[in-house]
Amino acid sequence: MIVRPHLHWFRLLFVWRGSVLPYIVSRLALVLAVSVLSVLGRHWWMSAHAESALSIPPFTLMGIALAIFLGFRNTVSYDRYWEARKQWGALLIGARSLTREIASFAPDEVALQRRVARTLAAFAFALKHQLRGTDPRADLACRLDPAVVDRVCAARFVPSALLLCLAQDFAAARRAGSLTDLQLQSMDTNLNLLTEASGACERIANTPIPYTYRVLMNRTVMVYCLLLPVGLANAIGWLTVLVGPFIAYTFLALDVIGEQIEEPFGNEPNDLALAAMCHGIELSICELVGETPRSSLPEVVDYVMV
Repeated sequence: MIVRPHLHWFRLLFVWRGSVLPYIVSRLALVLAVSVLSVLGRHWWMSAHAESALSIPPFTLMGIALAIFLGFRNTVSYDRYWEARKQWGALLIGARSLTREIASFAPDEVALQRRVARTLAAFAFALKHQLRGTDPRADLACRLDPAVVDRVCAARFVPSALLLCLAQDFAAARRAGSLTDLQLQSMDTNLNLLTEASGACERIANTPIPYTYRVLMNRTVMVYCLLLPVGLANAIGWLTVLVGPFIAYTFLALDVIGEQIEEPFGNEPNDLALAAMCHGIELSICELVGETPRSSLPEVVDYVMV
């Protein structure tokens, strides 16, 4: 996630870090080269092939359709991004609720309270690793007993295994008389909330936007941006060198932004800062039971927080 202070509009014109320019600068250079060639060759083309010369009106119609298409694609991508953020908000709510309940329902069970807080923190980090396809063992080892780490890491879905550990701890506390049936039922409701949120995140991660849709979008935008200077050259001359790349920047940037946010759990600059959110969850639940957090807030590198 890009983390930058609000800048004056004039400074925003020259921002490099935190923009999508590094991802499209090579394509913009190609459009610039086509623009220069189009302007240099426009007189020869008009004299030799005047009947097939391109003009601005067809590109105007194509540009409107392409803008609508890009807007629809970016709306779909942002819906996925926002849905992912809401599910991590639900994780925070569920984790806080469970910690609050165990702290109030079993005030004398300090060891259980702290174990629940550590397991919930481990659950958040395990879900982050599962969504990003990385190994969770290091983050689990500093929060859980070695035997528990070995058991849950042997499972295919580590977050679900950790929720099972929590359910077993609550059931054991009920058998020991530390919890009543109604209290256990209330805590089970929050466990279900965590299960639903993690399952929704897996659904988003495992159901990408169809690949053919991305191919169509990329080809259409690129072909339009390369043909546009040819149509502009006869109408505005050397201004094509400025106008062509600028219009291409708009379309290419929208395309790249849509690609980045459609997979919100990755490590790209515009993806969700899962590590920071995991730290926030751990910090808030550990504070409720007097436990020491094992994580620290990730550093912002080049205005990007992971």
